[in-house]
Amino acid sequence: MREYSPDLTPQWKRAKAVPEVAADPDLVVEVAGTDFCGAVVACEAGTVTLEDRFGRRRVFPLEPRGFVLDGAVVTLTRPSRAPAAPARTASGSLAVPGARARVARAGRIYVEGRHDAELVERVWGDDLRIEGVVVEYLEGIDDLVAVVEEFAPGPDARLGVLVDHLVPGSKESRIAASVTSPDVLVVGHPYVDVWQAVKPSALGIRAWPEVPRGQDWKTGVCRALGWPENTGAAWQHVLSRVTSYRDLEPTLLGRVEELIDFVTAP
Repeated sequence: MREYSPDLTPQWKRAKAVPEVAADPDLVVEVAGTDFCGAVVACEAGTVTLEDRFGRRRVFPLEPRGFVLDGAVVTLTRPSRAPAAPARTASGSLAVPGARARVARAGRIYVEGRHDAELVERVWGDDLRIEGVVVEYLEGIDDLVAVVEEFAPGPDARLGVLVDHLVPGSKESRIAASVTSPDVLVVGHPYVDVWQAVKPSALGIRAWPEVPRGQDWKTGVCRALGWPENTGAAWQHVLSRVTSYRDLEPTLLGRVEELIDFVTAP
């Protein structure tokens, strides 16, 4: 007995099969039946987002025969797997899988205190190990001139120094100005303490509190925020909320990057 297809539509009336094309990022297509042409910027279940040359974005359903590619009707499909983004370090640099720490350079980066050093390590640690840069803390910069002289910087042993509260007229700015060696770079951020370089949003607070002059700043912050007056524990809480450079203020990010570039310059 002859078997018949369940589809009784005559062959001449049947729509011809069209190619299926994955909606990969930057693929440029036209939307069938319209004058809209754009590049793929996103593809989710059932829809594709196109952006035209004017920057306008529109969302279209992934319907069969819904698009035109190079003059031919096609059916866009969702890509089977998005391309994996390259791994990055906490500082935003491209990660180097399997890279071994470089032997330490003669050059160094000095920061004021332990908290500064821990924050730099948390965000730039991977980069510093690859570059062979050691970060040490000074416990203050009152003796910075003597510290620099003892280090004996030179073209092959540059020294970078990160200073807290480096603003015009401050004690820190006067000390920094007394260091004149061309092989030393002293930069700083405007904050009273490096805690403030962590964005308030990373901690779920609206802003860092104002602490009256004459009061220990860290203790005053703990009181204002209702934290136990244990500044060591408070700092560990602050540090734990820093996962990448996005959690830090640009005024600190730029200065640390500047120091790394300075001490690693050929």
